[in-house]
Amino acid sequence: METEQNGEAFAGMSRHHRSRATNRTTLFAVEGMDGRTGQARRYRDILTQIECDSGGIDNLSEGQRQLCRRAATLSFTAECMEVDAVAGNAFDIDLFGQLTDRLGRCLQRLGLERVSRDVTPTLQSYLQAKAGHDEG
Repeated sequence: METEQNGEAFAGMSRHHRSRATNRTTLFAVEGMDGRTGQARRYRDILTQIECDSGGIDNLSEGQRQLCRRAATLSFTAECMEVDAVAGNAFDIDLFGQLTDRLGRCLQRLGLERVSRDVTPTLQSYLQAKAGHDEG
């Protein structure tokens, strides 16, 4: 047998006895789903980023993996709604707000939180910028 990325639940089980979605060779266990479309690639990119932000796929429990998938779905759906808004199409702002709130809660459950960073310039960088501005 092989070392499994999916944990102890599949220890000793051949890859041939699991679904393609479990083996991560396809996004979904749905026949006929083409993972090469732009939408599928974007969903996969979002999912991968959320998994990485959560500690990496090898360090996630199945429950955490499922939450990552839900967060990716909510994120992708929000992006689709944003496209409609920017294009001037009908846009349900209340639904978008609900979706955003649910995404935030999902990300909190995963342990992801907003991390602020200090954007205050150092004295040296401020003086350099000021000197450059005064010369121009």
